[in-house]
Amino acid sequence: MKKWFFAKPGRLRHALNWWPPFLFSGIKITEISADYRYCKVILKDWPGTKNANGTQFGGSLFAMTDPIYSLMLMGLLGKRYFVWDKSAHIDFQKPGTGQVEVECRIDDAFLAAIREHTAGGEKYLPQVVDEIKDAKGNVVATVSRTLYVRLKPAFRPDVAATDS
Repeated sequence: MKKWFFAKPGRLRHALNWWPPFLFSGIKITEISADYRYCKVILKDWPGTKNANGTQFGGSLFAMTDPIYSLMLMGLLGKRYFVWDKSAHIDFQKPGTGQVEVECRIDDAFLAAIREHTAGGEKYLPQVVDEIKDAKGNVVATVSRTLYVRLKPAFRPDVAATDS
């Protein structure tokens, strides 16, 4: 089933848009590039996404990036790697009013660093930082995420063979 979802980014986008934590939080993925290097996520502007002050609920702002980088990397790296979120932090900078969005990107240097740091079977903990912006381009929040990336045991170098 997992292979089927990742075969086409559009499938993954549609599945996530129907995934209850996104669907009921007003979060929508509007775009995933064919090469999994770009993803745009919005938080809709409707009563169900507001807090007591009438601005976007902080938990929903935080959730906008939750599975995104892990899933993008799974699409890019394939079945050879474990990819998880390890930790995350959000820094609220101003109240979010109206629809907000975040754009997530993975470049060649980021992928090269992952492959280099995991080649020997070690875990690697890369960090990504994204800005959630309102319709005027104002930064509403900055989200930092630490990912966990490691080759699965079947794909790690044989340590015993390299020690001899």
